[in-house]
Amino acid sequence: MIKVAVVGTGNIGKLHCRQYVRHPDTELVAVCDMVEEKAAEAAREFGVRAYTSTQAMLEREAVDVVAVATAGVENGSHHFAPVMAAIEAGKDVLVEKPISNDIGEARRMVAYAREKGVRLACNLNHRFTPAAYKAKSLVAEGRLGTLLFVNMKLTIRNPADKTEWLHMRALHPHSIDVMRYFAGDIRRVQSFMTKAPGRTSWSTVSVNMEFASGAVGHLTGSYDMSMRHPIEYCEVAGTEGRLVVDNVYESMTFYPHASDELLVVRNPLFGGMQGFDDTFRERIGRFVEQVKNGVPPERIEASGADALAAQEVIEAAIRSHQLGGAPVEVGAADA
Repeated sequence: MIKVAVVGTGNIGKLHCRQYVRHPDTELVAVCDMVEEKAAEAAREFGVRAYTSTQAMLEREAVDVVAVATAGVENGSHHFAPVMAAIEAGKDVLVEKPISNDIGEARRMVAYAREKGVRLACNLNHRFTPAAYKAKSLVAEGRLGTLLFVNMKLTIRNPADKTEWLHMRALHPHSIDVMRYFAGDIRRVQSFMTKAPGRTSWSTVSVNMEFASGAVGHLTGSYDMSMRHPIEYCEVAGTEGRLVVDNVYESMTFYPHASDELLVVRNPLFGGMQGFDDTFRERIGRFVEQVKNGVPPERIEASGADALAAQEVIEAAIRSHQLGGAPVEVGAADA
């Protein structure tokens, strides 16, 4: 049985707690939150012990995995301290996205996990769906041929306007991870951003990308759209075919160039994913499976390194916008 502690007991933290309570291979043993009332409330709800200090929790509880679901500025500034404490204690870690809103802290987390030999994963849950799994298998089998382009759209309604870069840093780790999942590393970006009326943050973005493979791509993202309509669309095309993943998990359609017959994978009415929260079940279940099976840290899916790679692309896109849309090499945004 894998013993788990959850740090951060807001809405997302409670989603994590529910998954660990339900999973047959995990036992939730403790929760931690800097707000004592929130920690106590979660502890009562899930029947575990409450802490307000990650360090104290790690000293007193025998845990194997620490799930970090804190928030902070741009949903990521409170991740660094508990992640580093858990790594120092030799625990495997699953951290919420973004891994950090500070690229320096993100790099230090990944480097420290590598140094300590622990598993560091990120909740990049949009890739953990049957539709995405099937799409990935088609790419891996060469059914699309040589990849040519990836088009991605992720749009939701979020009126939060707390920082200039909230939209890019908080939302698009998901978008970029999905693009990298299918097409690999991104080498260079060029971005343009705009603000909806009344906004102080850059709430809608257009980002051109060049992959290390030579493929090209485009991301359209926005915090200004309605939640009543599909939020996500991913199109991957190559010399032999094209596929589309619709709305995270709803369906995957493969269009082979040499045939009129399509391959369609649809989310079933019975036994399928019932809503977006099920992506947490899929992602957490996969991490638990990999921990249970002793998968080496460097082979963890949606790893800390993957999350860092996504943040490097985001920082490059921000820098490109600051430079008036000039292309920027990924990893050189802060040089």
